[in-house]
Amino acid sequence: MNVGVVGNPNYPDLGAFLATLQQKAASVGIKLFTEERIQSLWPAGNGGPPVLAQASSELDCLITLGGDGTLLRGARLLNGANTPILGLNLGRVGFLTTAGPDALDWALDAVVRGAYTTEPRLALQSSITGKGAKGGRVEPLVLNDIVVHKGGVARVVRVKVSVDGDEVAQYSADGIIVSTPTGSTAYSMSAGGPIVVPTVDAIVVTAICPHTLAVRPLVLAATAVVTIQPIPPWSDEVLVSFDGQVGTPIHAGERLEVRRADRPILLIRLGPESFFKRLRKKLHWGDLSDRTRK
Repeated sequence: MNVGVVGNPNYPDLGAFLATLQQKAASVGIKLFTEERIQSLWPAGNGGPPVLAQASSELDCLITLGGDGTLLRGARLLNGANTPILGLNLGRVGFLTTAGPDALDWALDAVVRGAYTTEPRLALQSSITGKGAKGGRVEPLVLNDIVVHKGGVARVVRVKVSVDGDEVAQYSADGIIVSTPTGSTAYSMSAGGPIVVPTVDAIVVTAICPHTLAVRPLVLAATAVVTIQPIPPWSDEVLVSFDGQVGTPIHAGERLEVRRADRPILLIRLGPESFFKRLRKKLHWGDLSDRTRK
């Protein structure tokens, strides 16, 4: 069984955890592959696993060691491959992850035996076309969201938003978030967007601090194609960010097209924990403990 490993090198004990993972994986017949950025953290005496190749489709599973950001980066590295992701939370919230570091034995055993369930999560694929885009730039696959916003000094952007070629409106706001149901509990939620249960096929468009009360979040069909175009002269230094981790500029005369990706991203779940239980546990949803009478 081939298992890839993606990790957050900022976690102080990652090296020690990788040594434990390498030992336990070998005992259950797992061949490990590592991303290049953590290659130096593996035990030197054992040579360390080989570096992940571009052909990530050969992996049976990808393990991410960190928080949600590490899992999102791992999903982008898979680039649409039909490989399930097992997230082990070494950080704080870890809303998308499925277990903590103390569950390593259980997790590896479940992976080897196939004793887990997978949650298919809608992903977004985008491209930038138009003037200067040189035939169209295909951008990274994302699990959470794509955000159009101003670079540098905090200023508003002015953009035209269309759905399936039909103009919705011109927005004056700090930015526009196009989110998956998975991403609805991330930046979109902080900007006032709705929480969408992951099993719902939908795309959410949320304005960040819109400069009019007549703008509210939109929930669209998953088949919708969302187009966002910067409007001059508010089109200088406009950026597009993908899962809040990588980005690219978008210029006047260009347009961003966002659509559902051809394949979902598969998240491994090891136990019966439901989406609503994770909301209560991780985001303290409906927590009234501070109002309990003593």
